[in-house]
Amino acid sequence: MKFPIFATTMSKIAIKITSEKLNLQECYDFVTDDSCGGITAFVGTVRNSTQNKEVTQLDFSTYKPMAIKEMEKIAQLALEKFSIEKIAIHHAEGLLQIGDIPVIITASAAHRKAAFDACQFAIDTLKETVPIWKKEHFSDGEIWVNAHP
Repeated sequence: MKFPIFATTMSKIAIKITSEKLNLQECYDFVTDDSCGGITAFVGTVRNSTQNKEVTQLDFSTYKPMAIKEMEKIAQLALEKFSIEKIAIHHAEGLLQIGDIPVIITASAAHRKAAFDACQFAIDTLKETVPIWKKEHFSDGEIWVNAHP
């Protein structure tokens, strides 16, 4: 069964929201550039506990049109604020199991500091502004978290 993929790719920005498994190599390949001496990656994974409770799975929901737009804004801001060449921001939606990857961000730059700073800026801003909601499932119930913006 094919799942819908919502993506935009510009020459320096790749954005994707998908129900399919995220691919670190795809993000890495996008940002690779001969002018860059540094590539950084942030890979978020589903962990097995939060606040001393056992997590069994996570369920991510998005408002895709707005989420894509906000992710594009984050990427554009990262290009403007930091001396990076390219950036990829990919996010998963749907049910994810322990160890699965809900988010990957890669950035490339001539020097490592800009790439590190851009990745940190992108993940921090994504968590604050992008309409992606997470439901944590526990053995004894479930709860919505990160219910913003």
